[in-house]
Amino acid sequence: MRVVIVTESFPPDVNGVAHCTLQTARHLAARGHQPLVIAPAGATATTGSASTGDPCPVVRVPSLPLPGYPQVRVALPGRRLAAALTGHRAGLVHLAGPFVLGVRGMALATRLGLPTVAVYQTDLAGYARTYLGTGENTAWRRMRAVHSAADLTLAPSSAALRDLTGHGVPRVKLWPRGVDTVRFRPGLRDEALRRALAPGGEKIVGYAGRLAPEKHVELLAGACALPGVRVVVVGDGPSEASLRAALPGAVFLGRRTGEDLARFFASLDVFVHTGPYETFCQTVQEAMASGVPVVAPAAGGPLDLVAHGSTGLLVPPHDAGAVRDAVAALVADPARAEAFGRTARTAVEGRTWEAVGDQLLGHYDEVLRGRTAVAA
Repeated sequence: MRVVIVTESFPPDVNGVAHCTLQTARHLAARGHQPLVIAPAGATATTGSASTGDPCPVVRVPSLPLPGYPQVRVALPGRRLAAALTGHRAGLVHLAGPFVLGVRGMALATRLGLPTVAVYQTDLAGYARTYLGTGENTAWRRMRAVHSAADLTLAPSSAALRDLTGHGVPRVKLWPRGVDTVRFRPGLRDEALRRALAPGGEKIVGYAGRLAPEKHVELLAGACALPGVRVVVVGDGPSEASLRAALPGAVFLGRRTGEDLARFFASLDVFVHTGPYETFCQTVQEAMASGVPVVAPAAGGPLDLVAHGSTGLLVPPHDAGAVRDAVAALVADPARAEAFGRTARTAVEGRTWEAVGDQLLGHYDEVLRGRTAVAA
């Protein structure tokens, strides 16, 4: 198949949309298909074509940094998008988290009569609630319009699927995310790193992700105050300065990727995710692959990932006291925490990107067969 992937983000960006799109392009290429990625240009990825290491051709379109959040780029769709889409002679268009560039891609695909698969990845309504205090209904109207035009919408979790169907989006199916169980593994636990982060022998409780208002990392404040606990934060974003003040004693490591990130995960005693608006939550799955017990809100994607009392603990969203108590419970019972970590690793071992990528190809085939049946 010749597939055009229109995405709102692509590496070197570090986020769920970028990572999932990269893995999708890799899998398509590995299976002998011909993908083309269309993505916003950024500070280091300039307007033009693919860079070294990309699994397929990448067309970069002009973009602007989001005001107040420069790590997020907003594409400026123009003639480059249309030229790339038609020039690739696509048989199918894959829209990754359609918002601006993806909306334009959907319109072009519809005009050209091309089948489309839209992947829901970002809770825009939750973002509107966090940043604006209003606009949830407007966000859902936009998402409903875009996804209703697709031949198929893929939701990353059961909670996301319920949200989409509950807001009137038709033709929705579940498509989860994979995890690299070779990169993220318990064997990377690094005692030297642990001594550097917690020289007093404290238990290490970690968070990894964007440092932004919607992630509510400040909920770790109670854990920071627990005796014998060192909170370590990986990531960057607009909330970093305020979080340094809100989390006294926490260690901030900045952005980490690749083997550095994998070593960080494997060296934790407990991983905590605090954001209540995750449609999936890849970092939870990476921590589980690393053999680490997880504390996460009982909302969104973590509901599918964390088996409460087996691989970790689920807590009420926005509840700092519950986060503190869950961390304290796992720290106080190392045997239980280690058992959770072992079970977590076992739970994700079959969720490889290869397996998930083949599921995606099955969804593509379903859409193409449906188009063929309609034509007949």
